[in-house]
Amino acid sequence: MKSKTYDLEERTAPFGVAIIEFCLGVPANPASAPVINQLVRARTSIGANYCEADDAESKRDFRHKIALCRKEARETKYWLRMIAKAAQTQKAAARAFWKEAKELHHIFATIVRTTDRNLRAAQTAKTGSGISH
Repeated sequence: MKSKTYDLEERTAPFGVAIIEFCLGVPANPASAPVINQLVRARTSIGANYCEADDAESKRDFRHKIALCRKEARETKYWLRMIAKAAQTQKAAARAFWKEAKELHHIFATIVRTTDRNLRAAQTAKTGSGISH
């Protein structure tokens, strides 16, 4: 069994490439064509936003970019559901990609929660306990 990589840049980039290759093989029809476009845009955006988060200028900028990754991963799940309906011969492959998008969504959601908690803790430490004497 292939182990999952924990380097998110190296995990998101091959997934983006795989989605592009998948979409190139999806039969184009009036229902699938717009869905393919949206799927490629959402999926490849995850890796691009992660690269931006990795080079963030501040903790808040990092949090914003990771939240975009989370949003795009969720959107990818949605478009994969739609492609499974628009091109039913691709349903099994779409389901496998959906599982990876779901895992990425959970990872980015966890990073957002942890970052929010750390930002609140830093703000509390900076302003003191907030209790007046």
